[in-house]
Amino acid sequence: MIRAVFACAVVLGIGMSPAARAETPDVAADIAPVHALVARVMQGVGEPALILPQDASPHHHAMRPSEARALQEAELIVWMGPELAPWLEEALDAVAEDAARLTLMQVPGTQLLPWRDGVAFEIAGQMGHEGHEGHEHEDAHGHDAEHGHDDHAHDEDHGHEEDHGHDDHAHDKDHAHDAGHDHDKHAEEDDHGHGHDHGHAHDGANDTHAWLDPSNARVWLDAIAEELAQLDPANAETYRANAADGQAELTALEAELATALEAVRDLRFAVSHDAFQYFEARFGVFAVTAVTDGDAAPASAARLSDVGALIDERDVACVLVEPGVDTDRLANVFGAEQRYGMLDPMGRGFTPGSALYPALLRAMAEALQGCVTP
Repeated sequence: MIRAVFACAVVLGIGMSPAARAETPDVAADIAPVHALVARVMQGVGEPALILPQDASPHHHAMRPSEARALQEAELIVWMGPELAPWLEEALDAVAEDAARLTLMQVPGTQLLPWRDGVAFEIAGQMGHEGHEGHEHEDAHGHDAEHGHDDHAHDEDHGHEEDHGHDDHAHDKDHAHDAGHDHDKHAEEDDHGHGHDHGHAHDGANDTHAWLDPSNARVWLDAIAEELAQLDPANAETYRANAADGQAELTALEAELATALEAVRDLRFAVSHDAFQYFEARFGVFAVTAVTDGDAAPASAARLSDVGALIDERDVACVLVEPGVDTDRLANVFGAEQRYGMLDPMGRGFTPGSALYPALLRAMAEALQGCVTP
């Protein structure tokens, strides 16, 4: 089916022959937060293309001809990986098989968290927000987001699938992608004694929203710079300097947000879907529950009832929803007096570009602070 879509795109004017090599590499990024990081590294040299519109879901999307064109012309594609956007992997194989790929979920040093199950999230005993112990990739080069660039080879350790053997990489145990971990088959009992069948659209063992931890973004800036340096040696030092500046900015931002969130460390809040635990774990603010039990499916009546009971039991201060969520429906279950706010992991309200990533994290902190603001 997807190849038919791309055939249509050719009729609409996309030539299938590779684009002529420009002086600056053509680069595409899958989602707006990743695009922002690539734009920061390319600052002063070029602009990456954004594949996924900000109002679209990364989990399922029908590509437009313009998006297919951006893929076809790209010499480097930076994406989270097939676990977040399985539809995009097929698209890459169809029209961008010769492009280099940087799969951020596989970059050494990326700190990953397993998916959470159940209605009630476990708060006590969660890993510390300063280390994510036990989930950090081991970097064969000893790279720890400093600047040992000269030691980096352009190889698979950066998540670059040189031989395009996607099936070999998508569930590589070295990257903690456990293909045998099927959330759809897990039924467990929550604090209220209710059994639940978790209809997750989750591929792999790990939560795919890893961009919401700025420590991961710092690691990725280096990886992006190295990939670009290989494609465009003339601008290699600019890419590396931009990555270093971006890392310093994110270090300062993390400190700023940690201070801002100190006052809401004990806040009890719920989210519309479980997309925020990387941010939660980094800054020590933890959601009690999520309204839906998956990435795409709406909440069932039974799920809403269980979440509502948990909200009452734990005296949840506010429910933070994503754009497009029907709060009127939630109010019918949770009560008209329940407080709501907006929490968006994609940065839909911001203009794409290098400023989007810090703006996204600040907006998330402000949403949490808004839960306790009179």
